[in-house]
Amino acid sequence: MKPIIRIGTRGSKLALWQANWVKSQLTTKNPTIEVLIQTIKTQGDKILDVPLANVGGKGLFVKEIEQSLLDNEIDIAVHSLKDMPAEIPDGLCIIAIPEREDPNDVMISLDHQKLLDLPMGAKIGTSSLRRSAQLNYFRKDLQVLSLRGNIDTRLKKLETEHLDAVILAAAGVKRLGLEYRITERLSHELMLPAVGQGALCIESRQNDKTIASYVQFLNHKPSELAVFAERAFLKQLGGSCQIPIAAYATIEQQSITITGLVCNINGTQLIKDTVSGGMEQAEHIGIQLATRLLQQGAASILESIKHA
Repeated sequence: MKPIIRIGTRGSKLALWQANWVKSQLTTKNPTIEVLIQTIKTQGDKILDVPLANVGGKGLFVKEIEQSLLDNEIDIAVHSLKDMPAEIPDGLCIIAIPEREDPNDVMISLDHQKLLDLPMGAKIGTSSLRRSAQLNYFRKDLQVLSLRGNIDTRLKKLETEHLDAVILAAAGVKRLGLEYRITERLSHELMLPAVGQGALCIESRQNDKTIASYVQFLNHKPSELAVFAERAFLKQLGGSCQIPIAAYATIEQQSITITGLVCNINGTQLIKDTVSGGMEQAEHIGIQLATRLLQQGAASILESIKHA
């Protein structure tokens, strides 16, 4: 009898693409195993008419899947890493971060105008406080509207809700074969990505050595170190998608460099900095960057958002 690995995932087209990609990698590497995909509906999939920041943030997309892991109903979970809260439940761990896809945000506009060329008062749809805050910082005239739903839904709303543009993660657009729709790949000067954006996360139970032995070959060490630095930055700030926080880390010649920012919700205050160091200190460097931003004024921004 073949060993079976059960993958838990959300049911969106993108989530299923990601789960099927992992399945194909596992079965190619280990032809003797059988891999099954189990879709799980999360709170984030059920609540589509309210901004994420108003209903609990990132954990809404992973809580039910993580519970299925803890209940031994699935063996691994495949997530978009940017959906993962900074804290992972006791008994679970990240066992692999595959090589990261494009981490940037992209803009898709109806008339193919770039962000800085959009007319005064243009309407832009996004589901993210991080994106809306940075948009407001660079273009205070824009009307930034909350836009929930999967990628197909958001692209349809671009026309049905008379928007001028939408902002999406490049990775999801590319994975679904929609790269031809991209108007502009936004630079990090205009739009610093979310923590972990573009990376997949494979989560499992701690100490499940059998499952780990099948999956760990998918781990890409440079991607793992970069996103762990970003997640350490997020955790030190106590962040979630209820706060406009962004970070992106790169590794080059044994050195890691991370840039991060904290912004207030309306984009009138933005604090940004960069820290570098040895790649073996990835998480420490993320914490160091967060500490510097807090000292530069991010603490008061975070406090005011918390009270609001």
